[in-house]
Parts: sequence; structure tokens; C-alpha cells
Amino acid sequence: SLVGADNIFRHTGPARVFTTEGAAIEAIRCGEIRRSDVMVIICGGPAATGMQETYQVTAALKHLPDCKEITVLTDARFSGVSTGACIGHISPEALAGGPIGRVRDGDVIEIVIDRNSLQGTLNLVGEGGERFSAEEGARRLAVRARRNDLAPHPDLPSDTRLWAALIHASGGVWGGCVYDEQAIVAQLERGAAQPKSHS
Repeated sequence: SLVGADNIFRHTGPARVFTTEGAAIEAIRCGEIRRSDVMVIICGGPAATGMQETYQVTAALKHLPDCKEITVLTDARFSGVSTGACIGHISPEALAGGPIGRVRDGDVIEIVIDRNSLQGTLNLVGEGGERFSAEEGARRLAVRARRNDLAPHPDLPSDTRLWAALIHASGGVWGGCVYDEQAIVAQLERGAAQPKSHS
């Protein structure tokens, strides 16, 4: 079982970061994913892909002998048939400046999910052979530069870009998934009040 006798899931392992689901699947196919890896799939949230579904990764992982020892973290969403240790909808998403967009290959990630209290944590607890506290990991992520390979999907439709902008303007998924008309209007009005540059 993925969960201990105390009804708590614990996993600590090295991050393997991918900016597309396709790249993650290719790494699985080529045997590059190992027991205890934490697959971090970014650029799958509203602003990047329109909140794509990442079912294919979990389907591919089922074919690995150590699949139960591999965790998937993503700012995208999962289908209802995903299995294993999958944590999705992480927000703020990478393109909105969330900490997930600052994770690097080899970072040591600690995941603890208490099924009794319905609380969980995802923490950076190591990098480059050094181990440290979750608090130190949060501090390091806060000052770490954003990855330079983050980008929305090149074919993202304009209506999806607008939808993602409205989500961000109303406080984002991380603000409680509340459609806040007043916050959206206030942001639009602030933008309209800015002087326009004419090229």
C-alpha cells in the first residue's frame, strides 16, 4: 500500500522536472524514471495549456515494476482514472509564479499526506547533496529564479488565454476557486487607466 499503518502517505525523493507531459512519457518509455523519483510536470495549468489532463503519464507508469514508489506532482489536472500517488492542480501554477515553477532536477522533495486530518505538505528539503528543513526549502524557493523554459503551449487558443487571465485576475485557483467579479473588474479598470504606448 502507498499509505502507512498510521494512514499517512510519505514519500521523499529526487525531482525529475518536465515542461510537457510528452517529455515525461518519453522519459518513462526510455527507462529514465527510477524508484523513489518525484516526477514534476509543469506548464499544464490554465495559463499554459488550459488545464490539460495528464492521464497518459499515470497510465505509462503502471507498466514500471516500481510504479508505486514514484510520485507525480503537476499544475495540470488528472482524469478520474489516474492511479498511484498523483497530486495535481498545484497552484499557483508555474506560469503564475508558483513555487512549482522553480523546482529543478535533483531537488529533494518531501510529500506527506495525512488521510486522517485531510492535510498534506509538499516541501523542498534538499538540493545538491545538502539536506535542510522545510522552512529553509521554502525560503530557497522564494528567492530562486523562475525557470527559463516556462512557456504556454504555442497553440493555446485565445479564448483559453482569456479564461486563464480571468482566473488569475480573480485571485487564481490558489485563492479558493472563487469567481470574483469585483476583483476582475478592478484589475481591468486599473489596466484601462494605464497610459497607452503607441508604436
